[in-house]
Amino acid sequence: MNVNDTNGSIKAVIKTNMGDMEFILFREIAPKAVENFTKHAKSGYYDGLIFHRVIKDFMIQGGDPTGTGYGGESIFGESFEDEFSVEARNYYGALSMANSGPNTNGSQFFIVQASEVSDSLLKQMEQLKDRGFPEEVIDTYRSVGGTPWLDFHHTVFGRLINGSDVLNSIASVKCGLNDKPVQDVVINGIEVIE
Repeated sequence: MNVNDTNGSIKAVIKTNMGDMEFILFREIAPKAVENFTKHAKSGYYDGLIFHRVIKDFMIQGGDPTGTGYGGESIFGESFEDEFSVEARNYYGALSMANSGPNTNGSQFFIVQASEVSDSLLKQMEQLKDRGFPEEVIDTYRSVGGTPWLDFHHTVFGRLINGSDVLNSIASVKCGLNDKPVQDVVINGIEVIE
């Protein structure tokens, strides 16, 4: 699968009280994560939930019905396994599963908002080139940003294609204890387009 190909792909629009964000979903790369997310979206599971954790220049996290970061469950009734791919990285705008360790995916997800990768981290990746680390991955992280340290720790199941202004606005809200926004950022609904 080419993660840059948007033709004939399944899409999702996360509609918030601060605007909409549109994503392409990676059904071939992360079929269980996409099925979980889209079935929850279609059933209204995410409607009215908040982004309970927002860290500027890192990510925004939601999908927990308790709004605490400790709740939520998958459509499968139990946690499901990670689905990693060398093609799906935590670049800026990545839609990824939040978890509490390996193979603990439930309903929570996050969107990467880091628009830069530190020079020291880029240098570390460059040192791995001679061991087969893909140069195009380094180049992409350099040009768009992201959180490379989360690769192969969190399932990436989609990427932002419209609404980076909304993502950046949400990431800039004032937060209090536990990185929770002082004023709720609400998911009004998620539209799935197949």
